[in-house]
Amino acid sequence: MNGAESLIRTLVAAGIDTCFTNPGTSEIHIVAALDHIPEMRCVLGLFEGVVTGAADGYARMTGKPACTLLHLGPGLANGLANLHNASRARVPIVNLVGQHATYHLKHDAPLTSDIEGIARPYSKWLRTSRASSEIGRDAAEAVVAARSAPGQIATLIVPADVSWSEGGSIAAIPESPRSPLPDKRSVERAAEMLRSGLRTAILLSGNALYGQGLVAAGRIAAATGAKLLAPYPVSRLHRGAGITKVDRVQYVLEQGIEQFKEFRQLILVGAKAPVAYFAYPGKDSEFISPECEIHTLASPGEDYMGALEALAADVSARGTELEAEKSERPSMPSGEITLAGLAAAVGALLPENAIVVDESMTSGRGLMAATKGAPPHEWLTNTGGSIGIALPLAVGAAVACPDRRVLCLSADGSGMYTAQALWTMAREGLNVTTVVFANRDYAVLKREFSYMGVGDPGPRAAAMFEIGHPDLSWTLLAKGMGMPGIRVTSLDEFGKALRAGLESQGPMLIEVPL
Repeated sequence: MNGAESLIRTLVAAGIDTCFTNPGTSEIHIVAALDHIPEMRCVLGLFEGVVTGAADGYARMTGKPACTLLHLGPGLANGLANLHNASRARVPIVNLVGQHATYHLKHDAPLTSDIEGIARPYSKWLRTSRASSEIGRDAAEAVVAARSAPGQIATLIVPADVSWSEGGSIAAIPESPRSPLPDKRSVERAAEMLRSGLRTAILLSGNALYGQGLVAAGRIAAATGAKLLAPYPVSRLHRGAGITKVDRVQYVLEQGIEQFKEFRQLILVGAKAPVAYFAYPGKDSEFISPECEIHTLASPGEDYMGALEALAADVSARGTELEAEKSERPSMPSGEITLAGLAAAVGALLPENAIVVDESMTSGRGLMAATKGAPPHEWLTNTGGSIGIALPLAVGAAVACPDRRVLCLSADGSGMYTAQALWTMAREGLNVTTVVFANRDYAVLKREFSYMGVGDPGPRAAAMFEIGHPDLSWTLLAKGMGMPGIRVTSLDEFGKALRAGLESQGPMLIEVPL
């Protein structure tokens, strides 16, 4: 058995059965091993940012790592933007990165680079395999590292001669460490805060926003009157009719400050106190007032669900009826396209158990309000602020959950970063309906320009924010990538197209000019 085969067979033995890939010459023996091991599904992306973003979406929906396969340092570098987002989402990923054969490195061939240096900022675990006899063990340790709570990126660099040399073996997978419960005093202090009568918010993250963690949080809120919040960059949120009410933290600084001004206490569960994405001249960056006490119930890596269940017991909240969202949909709109009308149409048509991938930062501001009473669904967003995540994230979510409908909400600016993901959707026949809000702008940057106190952008500055001239045709892009695409010019057309997309098998794209 050569090193490449022992690598893949060890990953499969560890339960990793999906590889998002864009390989090159140095990875050929790994590709050959994948060819011989059908237990590992291989999903090709035409750009490494699609590969890493898809691995993120897969991990968010399954709770387990996929692996990526990337080509040398440049291939890894192409995937870094969405690895940044994945690191902020705290999801498990095992990156496999090819390297030149060890004896070839001295020649400084054109693709030679410092792969460890490129990987280090986003890899909590990093290793270069040294021998085929060790690569199985290296793979096993990478899996354990990726699974370590709350989830992290592990990068294994594989020299070509380590792959092709004989002497490999399948390694046993050690048990992943259990997430520790927070200190008992931390739970007791949170309970004291909730009993104090002061207005309190609980900011949740990770698996506290879905499943039993969210149920426990909902009971605590119902029993104590606390307000449940999710970060603006939410990785995964279960919401909709019958689901515990959770509000999302605002993005805009002043709106965030207004949102938190009523609270005198803030309890954190795997989250950080919210701050503005950017600094602005003469303005503070924090949403929380100095008078608000901040207490960490559970730090990242601790057992969020266990902490919430212990807190629920301490405040006698077990069995308390949840304060859930009511089943209530907007009426189906008609007429000219408006942002409110688009949001209402999504709220009216969103199917039960859908996965919504949302990167419609400017055009989609009203979407969460319009969908809160829709049938239960899950919401995924950009966690790291590096745009171009929506389409790849939708690929990964659809691969992870083939029986669920994925609704991908993007914009023309961010969508162009990773438009190649449309091809992967078509090739794999994924149930993804993509809506592109085509405003021909980096609209958020126009707002940010004036927000910096430098007035409105002049013609030269405005030209850097406008992406028309020529206008992009998303319907032609979709056709070129192998999927049906339609351009709508009214809310009636949008509703008809959205319904068709959500009911069809396979991918579809809807372009909405704004």
